[in-house]
Amino acid sequence: MSTLVGVIFLVGRILFAAMFAFAARGHITNHARFVQGSGSKLPIPYLAGWPTGVLFIVADASIIAGIWPDIGALLLMAFLIPAALLFHPYWTFTEATARRTHEGSFYRDVSLLGAALAFFALFVSIGHVPFAATGALINLH
Repeated sequence: MSTLVGVIFLVGRILFAAMFAFAARGHITNHARFVQGSGSKLPIPYLAGWPTGVLFIVADASIIAGIWPDIGALLLMAFLIPAALLFHPYWTFTEATARRTHEGSFYRDVSLLGAALAFFALFVSIGHVPFAATGALINLH
């Protein structure tokens, strides 16, 4: 990978992580709201608050700094799958506005899941990328 492509890839990693960094702040500072909002959707609602914010920060640092970035991508996937299925089941809503809102959120989560999956595949297939502290932890070769 050339230096220019490495820089472009680093910018892509930063832009991808930016949304999760913004969300981390909300999960940490509004812990009670997220716990209450998760209600019966999670077996342990407490996890919806600051623990999710910390997960986002760890995953972002991993992806941006390149410290086992494959693990950072897996952490985000572990969040995005239940987030899409448990918090945005648009197919269960009959009211049109709520259905559209949840449908948009569901497909946002699915799109981010696809990006995280692509990052994971790239990290494990290349191993070490430019501007990364370490290579991938997982070796699928």
